[in-house]
Amino acid sequence: MKNTIVSLCVFLFAFGSYSAQEAMPAHNEEGASVWVDSFKKALEKSKKEKKPVLIYFTGSDWCGPCKVLDKKLFHSAKFIKIANKDLILYEANNPRNRDLVEAERLKENYKLIDKYKVNSYPTLVFVNHRGKMIGYKKGLVLTEYYYPFISSVIENY
Repeated sequence: MKNTIVSLCVFLFAFGSYSAQEAMPAHNEEGASVWVDSFKKALEKSKKEKKPVLIYFTGSDWCGPCKVLDKKLFHSAKFIKIANKDLILYEANNPRNRDLVEAERLKENYKLIDKYKVNSYPTLVFVNHRGKMIGYKKGLVLTEYYYPFISSVIENY
C-alpha cells in the first residue's frame, strides 16, 4: 500500500511538472523575445529595423509589481509574438543587489532613469531610434490593458 501511494505521488509530481512546462510559452531561439544588452545597440537596431524601442524600467529583485508584469506580460506568448515582429526591447534594471547588473549597464540605466524622469516602477517608455519618447506608461495595470497601448505606439511609429 505504501509503495502504491509513493508511486502515485511520483506520477502526479512528474505529470504536474510536465503540464506546467507545457503551459509556459516557448523560450527558445525561435520563440522567445530578445532583449538587447545595451541602449545604444537598441537604438541602432531600431533605426535599422524601423521599429520603436520599448525600455522596461524595473527593480527586478525588489519590485513586486515588476515581477508580476514580467511574468504575466513579458513571458506571455501574445507579447512575445508582438515584440518579435514590431519592437526592440531594452530592460533598464535598477536592482538593490548591484551585482545583478554590470557596472557599465547600471550607469547607462541611471542616465535613462534621469533622462525619462522615471520615478516609479514598473515603467514602460517607448522611444524612436533617436531616443525621443513616443509613449509612456507607469505602474502595474491588468495585462490586457497594455496591449492596446502597445499597439497604438506601434501603429503611430
